Amino acid sequence: MATEPPQQPPAPGWYPDPQAPGAERWWDGVQWTANQRPTGGIAVPVAPPRPMGQSDEKTWAVLAHLSALAAAFIGFAFLGPLVVYLLKRDDSPYVRAHAAAALNFQLSWLIWGIVLGIATFVLIFFIVGFLLLPVIIIGAIAWLVLVIVASVKANNGELYKYPLTIDFVS
Repeated sequence: MATEPPQQPPAPGWYPDPQAPGAERWWDGVQWTANQRPTGGIAVPVAPPRPMGQSDEKTWAVLAHLSALAAAFIGFAFLGPLVVYLLKRDDSPYVRAHAAAALNFQLSWLIWGIVLGIATFVLIFFIVGFLLLPVIIIGAIAWLVLVIVASVKANNGELYKYPLTIDFVS
């Protein structure tokens, strides 16, 4: 009975990348590295992603909530959480959860605000709309308080679920 000699892994070098046709990836003799280049081209080194520390996670989670305050000045409070969500959603599940919660809250309250604004405008002609003006003021104060509460919870390392929120993203 003949035994086969153990197979040796390929020598270090550039090999065709099975995941990217027309590109080569560096094999270090043990595993594939992040370094990639076009076939026959010059290497493009890629830095490996750096894991987020707990302090960075908390900072980005708080920023996801508080960025709505800054973006509210231009009338689109959802833009701040949207930017954080798009930038950091793949870096940390904790940041993703907070950014998604903040984005969902801002989009939901945008919808509620538009509906209430239209109702108030229409009903103002029947005098009843004036009764909705205090509701709008209370809603604005509630929005501010909820954003601050969520920011404090994020800074304490806790997840926060906003009330009256439609889940658009997760």
